[in-house]
Amino acid sequence: MQTAERIRDANARYHDLAAEHYDSKWGINYSEVGQAQVTGKLRKALGHAPSRYERALEIGAGTGYFMLNLLRAGVVGEAVATDISPGMLARLERSAAELGLPVETAACEAAELPFEDDSFDLVFGHAVLHHLPDLPAAFHEFRRVLSPGGVVAFCGEPSHYGDRLASWPKRGANVVAPLWRTLMGAGPRPCQNGHNHDAGSEEDRLEQVVDVHAFTPAQLEAHAAGAGFEQVRISGEELVAGLFGWVNRTLEASADPLDVPWAWRVYAYRGYLLLQTLDRSLLEPRLPPAIFYNLLLSARAP
Repeated sequence: MQTAERIRDANARYHDLAAEHYDSKWGINYSEVGQAQVTGKLRKALGHAPSRYERALEIGAGTGYFMLNLLRAGVVGEAVATDISPGMLARLERSAAELGLPVETAACEAAELPFEDDSFDLVFGHAVLHHLPDLPAAFHEFRRVLSPGGVVAFCGEPSHYGDRLASWPKRGANVVAPLWRTLMGAGPRPCQNGHNHDAGSEEDRLEQVVDVHAFTPAQLEAHAAGAGFEQVRISGEELVAGLFGWVNRTLEASADPLDVPWAWRVYAYRGYLLLQTLDRSLLEPRLPPAIFYNLLLSARAP
């Protein structure tokens, strides 16, 4: 069993290695489309349109996808971004400078936040809780730094059942990846750090151990309630869009990024957005949160 220290070390190392190509891997951008994606996810987590938050803290901010888009959309006033990976924060700072956005950063653990009590109106994160080894301590820190009436919101957390559903398209995509590369005219993924793709780079190996949780809605709710939060809300996001996305990402990860045709990238991106619309309009309002790939949580500090 991995110790908390090893989990933290693996996360820091993996995200440092991934920082420079993370945005291109996940198609991160700060256009109006990116802003709509981020504000839409926050709206789903809250159950209503987000208000203006004068001082906001992001946990596990990575390269800045959520924080910088919320700043550009005017949802957040003063922004503080934290991450365990200095490499991710360095990339975030460069993106913020390019966009002309003021952001404070702090390399720290979620369970030991270097901020005073009642410091923020909003504490949020995207795809971060499942990396944290000590969730009870982290949720108590979120509660401590929130002002009375402040809001906590987390999006993109893998669900217990959704994570298992996603394993099937990933396996299928790995089987057909050589044929897909032939059809695309793409070569295999280049060597990284002296290893070929099949042997696995250090980044590949670390990626297999950095995800330490997949949640049921009840588990997420218990963590928030146990830290003293009220009005806890759990919802689900992405079913068909998530399955479609995992197939495409698995195929693309097997190939040299420079060889993947632009037409394929357009197809994958537009198809994902179309299926998100299907999920949002038809499936998410009707099906239980537990079966979706992503879970979203929001709650309020008393």
